[in-house]
Amino acid sequence: MQVNLTGHHVDITDALRAYVDEKIARLERHFDHVTNVHVILSVEKLDKKAEATVHVAGADVFADAVHQDMYAAIDSLVDKLDRQVIRHKEKVKSHRGNGHRESVEVAG
Repeated sequence: MQVNLTGHHVDITDALRAYVDEKIARLERHFDHVTNVHVILSVEKLDKKAEATVHVAGADVFADAVHQDMYAAIDSLVDKLDRQVIRHKEKVKSHRGNGHRESVEVAG
């Protein structure tokens, strides 16, 4: 999984990069087919904003979060992404078919 981190009006420190990498790694525990993640951290007046686009097999997942603390915004962002990735995984799993067919009764 490749993580691209971009900062708008924010200096990306090593600590911030390590924190984002650690949190984004949580997504791979739930779904193996995460190929690329693009995270944008920005500051708008007093609010810190974190947004990310996750490229998974079959779809792109987007989420954003705004908070007064950058680390809290990242936590909220990863929680949102986690829920969306799990939902995507369940969708992909349910469409494959499980071999069961509904039996059709013939009126006799």
